[in-house]
Amino acid sequence: MVEWVSLETIQDLAHEYGYWTVFFGILLENTGIPIPGETITVVGGFLAGSGDLDYWRVLASATGGAILGDNFGYWIGYYGGWTLLTRIGRLFRLQETQLVEVRDQFSKNAAKAVFLGRFVTLLRVFAGPLAGLARMPYPQFLLYNAGGALVWASLMVTLSFFAGRAVSLEQLMKWVSQAGLVFLAVAVGAIALMVWLEHRSRLPKAVTPQD
Repeated sequence: MVEWVSLETIQDLAHEYGYWTVFFGILLENTGIPIPGETITVVGGFLAGSGDLDYWRVLASATGGAILGDNFGYWIGYYGGWTLLTRIGRLFRLQETQLVEVRDQFSKNAAKAVFLGRFVTLLRVFAGPLAGLARMPYPQFLLYNAGGALVWASLMVTLSFFAGRAVSLEQLMKWVSQAGLVFLAVAVGAIALMVWLEHRSRLPKAVTPQD
């Protein structure tokens, strides 16, 4: 993720604007804008754990922002098309060939990608636009989008809430970053495995000699 907003700045915004910071931070990230939404969610949960914010309002803000942001992303992808997506990809230094591979794999596993993509930084940003680009049926998208948003927000806010009572925010962010790398590695490995299995299935089968 493009971390152009410092942790200190996010803390200041969260203290000053509270739940609106969480809501709009997640909304913008899921729309396809490179905002550090995961960091904002963690900060919100952390402040709830330390008593500065209310847990349920942080959770509602994160969930609502995630659902609404991905819906915006869906319609941007639906009407904006491939040109807009490649422009967003340049912000992450992704080549068009990489986006083509992601798009193709996404189209084959759209429901899983929308739901599980919440836990992978790049997929969290691109899931909505890619779903629209792939013409995923909107009712199906809405169902998996809302389910994934609720599970992701609940997990992130709850873990941050309890961790906020035990460790520093810097230590918590270090753990979250490490976990994010693990999820990203698993996602890349899964995509690579699917590509390999698909390539293998296309290979001509060996002819068994007849007796």
